[in-house]
Amino acid sequence: MSSNDSNNITQLFGDKLYKLRLAKKLTLQQMAIKLGLTSHSYLSELESGKKKPSIDLVLKISRTFNMSTDYLLKDEIEIEENYL
Repeated sequence: MSSNDSNNITQLFGDKLYKLRLAKKLTLQQMAIKLGLTSHSYLSELESGKKKPSIDLVLKISRTFNMSTDYLLKDEIEIEENYL
């Protein structure tokens, strides 16, 4: 996987996380609390594509919002309204 592919996946994850948060009508702070994070700044960096998510966080999001890790991570799976 090239660096460019990695950046695309990071940005796609951020886009999906952002759309999920908006669909659930949560602020960054509310989502951070729901996921057991002490600060919302990490989520902000994820949404903007500046950081890569940890495996633990991907699993927490998957379990908390009842969605597959494939949906969150694979770029072949488009953001679907019915999934949110």
